[in-house]
Amino acid sequence: MTDPTAAVSTIAARSCTSCRRDAQPLTPQDIARDLPHLPGWVAVDDGRRIECRYTFKNFADALAFAVAVGAAAEAEDHHPDIGLGWGWATISWQTHSIGGLHGNDLIMAARTEALYAAR
Repeated sequence: MTDPTAAVSTIAARSCTSCRRDAQPLTPQDIARDLPHLPGWVAVDDGRRIECRYTFKNFADALAFAVAVGAAAEAEDHHPDIGLGWGWATISWQTHSIGGLHGNDLIMAARTEALYAAR
């Protein structure tokens, strides 16, 4: 069995690319290839977005995580939807301009995983 941490690192190390409005969303086969390597992430809205819910010991830890994800997103100019409450944060990635998932969404999900592991 492959090391799940290594798979996440491999995806996270990919480079985000500029996404044109005429780019094609990822196919179900593309999503099926990479999503199993991102623990806890699920495809929702008929595969148009992916999301993961994270748990924390308190609100401050959840907020700090959301801020870290936001900073990483700002650095790539690719922004998630973030839900936040006491002891939890939900991160959702999609590429609105193409109405579905782009490779950047999987890359940023992997980077989100790395931020959670590093906390």
